[in-house]
Amino acid sequence: MAEPKKKPLPREDKLPAEPSLASTPLADLLPREQLEQLSTLQLVDLITSKLPPRHASIFDMVYLRERIAAQEEMTDQARAALEKMDAIIEKLRSPAFRVGTFLMPVDKDKAHVCLGGTDYVCRVDPAIPLASLQAGQRVLCNEAFAVVQGLGFDRNGPIVRVDELLSDGRLRIGQEAGLTNFVIQRSALLAKEKMKSGMEVRLDVNQRVALEIIGVGKRVERALETVSELPWSAIGGQDEAVRAIRDAIELPFLHRDLFKKFEHSVPKGFLLHGPPGCGKTLLGKATAYNLRQQIKTQTGVDHPEFFLQVKGPEILNMWVGESERQVRDLFAQCRERAKDGALAFLFIDEAESILGTRRSGRFNSILSTLVPMFCTEMDGIEPLTNVVVILASNRADLIDPAILRPGRIDRKIRVRRPDQAGAQAIYEIYLRDSLPLAEPKADLARAVTEAHFARTPDNEFAEVNFRSGRRELLCRGDLASGAIIAAVVERAKSLAIRRAIETQADTQLTRADLLTALRLEHDENDLFPATDLTEDWLKLTDFDPENVVKLGPVRVRKAERSGVV
Repeated sequence: MAEPKKKPLPREDKLPAEPSLASTPLADLLPREQLEQLSTLQLVDLITSKLPPRHASIFDMVYLRERIAAQEEMTDQARAALEKMDAIIEKLRSPAFRVGTFLMPVDKDKAHVCLGGTDYVCRVDPAIPLASLQAGQRVLCNEAFAVVQGLGFDRNGPIVRVDELLSDGRLRIGQEAGLTNFVIQRSALLAKEKMKSGMEVRLDVNQRVALEIIGVGKRVERALETVSELPWSAIGGQDEAVRAIRDAIELPFLHRDLFKKFEHSVPKGFLLHGPPGCGKTLLGKATAYNLRQQIKTQTGVDHPEFFLQVKGPEILNMWVGESERQVRDLFAQCRERAKDGALAFLFIDEAESILGTRRSGRFNSILSTLVPMFCTEMDGIEPLTNVVVILASNRADLIDPAILRPGRIDRKIRVRRPDQAGAQAIYEIYLRDSLPLAEPKADLARAVTEAHFARTPDNEFAEVNFRSGRRELLCRGDLASGAIIAAVVERAKSLAIRRAIETQADTQLTRADLLTALRLEHDENDLFPATDLTEDWLKLTDFDPENVVKLGPVRVRKAERSGVV
């Protein structure tokens, strides 16, 4: 059987050609949607992959790809810069956030906020827990007045004084310039703090919440922390004034039952008036110390004294209402300390400077309101219990009569110049036993007092002619005062110290030192007033100027008598 004849295999060059990838369009390789998602570099890579290996255009495509990659990198950098710039511009163009004070929550997503003095009920960002916001805290609100962030408590704000504590914990605040009072609430920081009237607190900027307790401010500066030990025996030459003060102040405190039985009202205050340097301020301080000791001795209870010393001119202030505010503050502080069980003393030195007679005119406008304020505090609605008001003045005739009327300043105690016996007692007080004295202090005091009050031509100071025709010569003893006696003793000490330095020996205070110091002290103070000031000068020397016709210095007559031109 014959084998079938095999068909010859086709030649390789005769095979049908497969379709070439280079001639295939991109649209046939990938759908249109996928091509749109490809970048320029990916398209270049796809076109390059269509070329046959070792094609001459492959190197051209690689060069093209590098150029496109560099441009795309530059484009990406420019796009990033533009996006950053757009973000900055968008932030600058956006409205500013507002800072408010959180007062209280209203709902689970609402809060009561004060912005610029106006109250708003604002939405709260859900990302912020409402429980994390505290009363008085600052919050950040966007342009839609929604709370977007909680800030801390403000560290700045006005300072005001608390007038009253309300039952629910709120505070009644008094305006400094006499405006209407208003009520504020406490912040979360002060919710458990113990507060009382008179404290100074700091408010938030919107003046709705008390944030911080500042203290009591300037009021502490005028109060003496401790009254110096000053028994009545340390005050010489003022027995009459001391007796009047003890009757006016100590008796009502020590014998309350008797005063209540007789329905006798306790004096509210008294006036110490007299020449300068005679111990008015010293008597005021001694009153506070001795009253405390007397009460402690009789009752066994030690009541601390609160001595508020005020210099008259320091109350005057150029701002409207500030002087009146300080007067209210003085009485309020005394009432507070009296309620705490202390013996409160308000001592006003140089009282005529702030409580002078009211007159019309722009320079006396302060006194026109200050005097009525003082009168109102003296006999106002709030009683002055356990508070003693002491006024001291060299010119009581300049104080407004409304201040000195009974019911306000009930006792007027005159502090006179010491006589010879009183001056000797004062000398003995200053010549202490602890000093190195050459003689017993009684002998030294007697000798210098006799020289001080001697009616000799060397001691003559001024000549006074009265309306009745009587003529009187004023000597150094007629113008004696506790301040002059203290200055004489101090000058004698300086003379003894100088002698000890020069001789390098143990030196004592001698009678000659005191007599020399007396002469030097009066020679330096031998000043006579001008003619237009004679009337005021006489009022300071216990003379009535209405009965004086002429007043002249004696030193002119002495010079004529000695032949000195």
